[in-house]
Amino acid sequence: MNATDRTPADLLRSALAEDPARPLVTFYDDATGERVELSVATFANWVAKTANLLQDELNAEPGDRLALLLPAHWQTAVWLLACSSVGVLADVGGAAADADLVVSGPDSLDTARACSGERVALALRPLGGRFPQPPAGFVDYAVEVPSQGDRFAPYAPVDPAGPALAVGGTELTGAEVVQRARADAGELGLGPGSRLLSGRSFGTWEGLSSGLFAPLAAGASVVLCRHLDRLAQDGLEKRVESERVTATVS
Repeated sequence: MNATDRTPADLLRSALAEDPARPLVTFYDDATGERVELSVATFANWVAKTANLLQDELNAEPGDRLALLLPAHWQTAVWLLACSSVGVLADVGGAAADADLVVSGPDSLDTARACSGERVALALRPLGGRFPQPPAGFVDYAVEVPSQGDRFAPYAPVDPAGPALAVGGTELTGAEVVQRARADAGELGLGPGSRLLSGRSFGTWEGLSSGLFAPLAAGASVVLCRHLDRLAQDGLEKRVESERVTATVS
C-alpha cells in the first residue's frame, strides 16, 4: 500500500487504484445465513454514496461527532470509511445525546433518539434492504443512499491530525488509525492477498482493526463474521477452507 496514506480514506483510495476487482469484505451473518462479498470497487462505491449522504443531505462537517450504534457488519465498515472521507469523528457505541448525528441499527433506535441532530437508521437486512416501516424520526439509509453520487469529494480537505475514531474510551486521529492498523497487520502476518477471518465485535479497537482497518492497510481482505458462535465447529473449518482464509481471530 501507499506509504503516504494518512487517513483510512486514503487507504481505500490506494486499494482502489491498485486492484479494484479484488475482494475486500466478505460478510457472514450466521443468525440469518446471509453472505455478501464486496470487491474494493463495490465497497468504495458504497463509501462514496454514504459520504455524499453524510455531507450533502445530513450537513455533516469535519469535526462533527457521529454516534455509530451498529454491530460488526459490512455496512458499519462502509460508515467508518465514509466518516473518514468527510472528516467526521466516528464514535463507535458512543452516547447519542453527545453526538451531532447518530447512525443506528434496528436494535438501538430507542437509544439513538437521545440525539438532537440528524438520525439515520439501518435495517441491516440482507442486500442492504430497507425497513418495511420506516422508524419515526429517522432517515432510512437504504431509501436515501442509492440516489447519492458514485464519486465523492470533500468540501474541505480532511486533516490527518483531526479526530477520526473513538472506541472503548480511546480517541484516535486518522493518522493514528492508519499507524495502528499497519502495526496490527504486521502482528497478524497480513500482506497482499491475505484473508483474515474475524468474529470479533466492533466494540473494541481490536475488533475494528481485524474487521476492517488492518486488512485494508495491508492490501488484504477480511471475512467478517457476525454471530459466529452459532456456527458449528465443522462449519467454521469448511468456511476457512472455502474462503481460503490465511489467519483467524475471534
